[in-house]
Amino acid sequence: MKALFIGRFQPFHNGHLLVLQYISKQYDEIIIGIGSSQEKDTIENPFSKEERALMITASLDAAGIRNYQVVAIPDIHDPPHWVSHVRSIISDFDVVLTNNPFTRKLFSEKGYVVKGTSYFDREHYSGKEIRKRIIQNKQWEKFIPTAVAQVVNQVNGVQRIRSISK
Repeated sequence: MKALFIGRFQPFHNGHLLVLQYISKQYDEIIIGIGSSQEKDTIENPFSKEERALMITASLDAAGIRNYQVVAIPDIHDPPHWVSHVRSIISDFDVVLTNNPFTRKLFSEKGYVVKGTSYFDREHYSGKEIRKRIIQNKQWEKFIPTAVAQVVNQVNGVQRIRSISK
């Protein structure tokens, strides 16, 4: 059984990793959709799709998770046609895993099986919270996998986020 797990991963954090560790045991394959993949260099989406894919693959490889693939899903800003757009990119999945109410609604309306995932320390494991901590020069590294911290540092992500926020 194949599961589609969609997120922006800005950045990929320990909550994402914990969810994927759990669902990797429940499904034969996980298709990780990088949402808003065309977005980068903004406060909401500071990292490129390539950087996010690197964060994900490095983290999952380090965790020993192998039953996944990463796919970029650009926005089309057309909600009635978004599910069809996703299906044109990813044609084969059995279930959609999401906690995003809008994503849940869109896929459910088209007849797909949609399931929520567990939240792990949502207060800290949040891309928005991590970006806020980076801007405020507060501790943020402990909320992301080591591999992600390496990517953030490698691409000068801290400086980028602080610069964008001004």
